[in-house]
Amino acid sequence: MRKISEYGLLIDYEYCTGCFACQVACCQEYGWEAGMSGMKVNEIVQQLPNDQAYLTYLPFPTELCILCKPRTKKGLQPACVKHCMANVIKWGKLKELSGELGKKSRLVLWAPK
Repeated sequence: MRKISEYGLLIDYEYCTGCFACQVACCQEYGWEAGMSGMKVNEIVQQLPNDQAYLTYLPFPTELCILCKPRTKKGLQPACVKHCMANVIKWGKLKELSGELGKKSRLVLWAPK
């Protein structure tokens, strides 16, 4: 039996394009209205010294995220992982995912409460 507390998401936001597919997939998986989702893509605009802007997208789970427990019980990936076109969201055991943290600088490891 899988314990949800043993699993999490590794998010490599270096290549997130801001397509919002993860957010939409989550919303559609549960039939939620627009604006409600277990995943939220945050748009971060940084003003650079040369008057240019640097845009970053950071997909991050919300308090509604349950790691798609009904899907993962069937051996499927969470909806956000399946539909991420840039392949920046990875689902798995926290112990295994945490081993990848030192490999890149733009990684976030998330686990539900």
